[in-house]
Amino acid sequence: MTLLDNYLKFIKYELGNTYMELLNREPNKKNILPMFAFATFGIHTITLLILMFHGSMLQQLSRQLTPRSLVQLLNGQAITVEPQKSASRSPQTIRRFVGETMTLMFTWSQQQTPQTVWQVSSELLSSGLRHKFQSEVIPDDGRIANFSSRESVLLIRKVSQPEMIGEGKWKVEILANRVIFTDFDRLGQTTPFNKHILVRARDTPEISLPQSPVSWNLAAYRLAEARLEIYNICEIDNQYCTDKL
Repeated sequence: MTLLDNYLKFIKYELGNTYMELLNREPNKKNILPMFAFATFGIHTITLLILMFHGSMLQQLSRQLTPRSLVQLLNGQAITVEPQKSASRSPQTIRRFVGETMTLMFTWSQQQTPQTVWQVSSELLSSGLRHKFQSEVIPDDGRIANFSSRESVLLIRKVSQPEMIGEGKWKVEILANRVIFTDFDRLGQTTPFNKHILVRARDTPEISLPQSPVSWNLAAYRLAEARLEIYNICEIDNQYCTDKL
């Protein structure tokens, strides 16, 4: 065998070994991909857990830094509440304010005259509405005014859920009957009272208690604590009840 033959044989041997190494390495390269994907998934999972942990820590820190208010209830119980926007009111608070304000305003008798009730309850209305609505609360009928005994009550059938019509403003529908009793009509004269009531938030209550408050003074003061006022009242069939009086 010549030197050339030995050289060719050596080349073939080396080429064969190189080819076999490539064949042996190919599966290894293929096995790296699943391992790489698994490692990447693990890193992403760890990152997600870290972000969730940081988010919970920030939320707890925010709660600790946000001031909370202590509220003392009438029964003596004390609770803490989260701060709310000054113009934010719950639907229950708005409905209760509307229903009880209208009931207070239209409930009067000899002992609790319409003039006295109006003087107290009108402070729950805006200044622009008071002159317009006074005639509905205090009867203009001279015959009724001359009766020695008269009473008025408002029987509410429904107070709707408030509809927000602006920042700190709501529209509420009230369906009720106003009944006026006299000495000559103990069954009462019934008048439908179906209205749109427009309510808005105000910064501070305007009602202060006198030195010797009576029941209707206390009722009006308690309602004023909601820091709401009625600023327009329209008939129920008025589809264009707006801020303008």
